[in-house]
Amino acid sequence: MLLKTSLFCVALALAAVPAAAQGTEVGFGNADHDESAPVEVVADQLDVQRAEGKAKFTGNVVVSQGEMRLFGDVVDVEYGENLAGETEIQLVHAVGNVTLLNGAEAAEGEDAVYSVVTGEVVMTGDVLVTQGSNTMAGEKLTVNLDSGVGLMEGRVKVFFNPESQSDQGQ
Repeated sequence: MLLKTSLFCVALALAAVPAAAQGTEVGFGNADHDESAPVEVVADQLDVQRAEGKAKFTGNVVVSQGEMRLFGDVVDVEYGENLAGETEIQLVHAVGNVTLLNGAEAAEGEDAVYSVVTGEVVMTGDVLVTQGSNTMAGEKLTVNLDSGVGLMEGRVKVFFNPESQSDQGQ
């Protein structure tokens, strides 16, 4: 009976993660992401190239926007004008030891590009997503922070722990 219950839980979990053409859809974060929230960047060093509208942050870099946190060794930021003519961060590119935290979920990889304007993050290079005691690994993760939906591509591997679901329900 325990084996049947476990197999049913695994089948249910896999059904909740539908296969896409070349990857697996995954829920990530929450749909409460506010792309208009202020973006804060903290680092050990900053090199500004004002004429190009770029800045390079190095050393223990943390980019924050609402509940979202993006960590990396080096983060390049591109600035531009919004429709109101105000300067704002438009693109964030993190390289080296990249971690994305959104709510209680985390994703790790080698490289991440965050478009502040669209709310989309594309993470590449041995990506690992952790959701409680469940994990998913692949080569590329594309997440829309506004909808909370992502797509994992490139030899996707999922580890689902059905016991973590019963722990959450208690």
